[in-house]
Amino acid sequence: MQDRKVLVTGAGGFLGTSVLKELLDKGYKNVIAIANSKVTDLRRQTAVESMMNDIKPDVIVHLAGRVGGIGINKENPGRFIYDNLLMGANLIEEARQQDCSKFVMVGTVCSYPKFTPVPFKEEDIWSGYPEETNAPYGIAKKTLMQMIMSYKQQYNFNGVNLIPVNMYGPHDDFDPSSSHVIPALILKIHNAMKQAPHTDLSVWGTGSASREFLYVEDSAEAIVKAMESHNDPEPINIGTGSEITIKNLVETISDLMGFDGKIVWDSSKPDGQPRRCLDTNRAEKRLGFKAKTSLKEGLKTTIEWFRSAND
Repeated sequence: MQDRKVLVTGAGGFLGTSVLKELLDKGYKNVIAIANSKVTDLRRQTAVESMMNDIKPDVIVHLAGRVGGIGINKENPGRFIYDNLLMGANLIEEARQQDCSKFVMVGTVCSYPKFTPVPFKEEDIWSGYPEETNAPYGIAKKTLMQMIMSYKQQYNFNGVNLIPVNMYGPHDDFDPSSSHVIPALILKIHNAMKQAPHTDLSVWGTGSASREFLYVEDSAEAIVKAMESHNDPEPINIGTGSEITIKNLVETISDLMGFDGKIVWDSSKPDGQPRRCLDTNRAEKRLGFKAKTSLKEGLKTTIEWFRSAND
């Protein structure tokens, strides 16, 4: 397997950085990284066709996507569904035409229905409409998941569907206009601590919603395991199987960073999906994957990386 040519899209991003490291650490010699749309615009079918003709990969790990938190999803529903759908569809079709031996599709927990029984089981992903604020993104990814399964049925296409939960870690997106909850909180607390005494911290929602968080290096390990050993398009959850309320998450990050200001909850802003926690039994049974990094350990490492990058 290490001799195969592996193409990684979105390789310049947060998850892509960790997946490249995992591949190189495992001895893969022929890894082609597509960092961003300036290299190849995956939304354009002709650009994807040209790239595939030049590279001729054996395996594709598709990580590229238009992603972000609740705010940017609400502001850009058309952009999020179009960009994610086109990138994936173009790649899957071209991979089929060129007889790639494996396609790893990395989806999103946002594809699950808004009111999914907890813990989320893979078979529940089709039982309702996603949470409204990020539904276009989730539906685009779910459509691509179905495309992989349909191509298996008609063309015997070898694709794998993974559903990772919310990820975090070093190299995350700390841009306040597009970041997810953990990097957004770290940045907010960092800014609130610039003055003495520390200024108030305003946080979206009520704090009652719960989320599950997966350290990015654990996610990369699962993705490479699936690439190496799994050949079934039936979706597999990738997570830790444990959840934390946003209120407790804010308090934990505040304690780790030494923030002693007041936390103010802005209930005029949405909480998003009420609860998110995955059933991870399928990943353990079929991939031999179990997340190793505790939330507190991962948060410490992420905060240390952020501080070293912003000193």
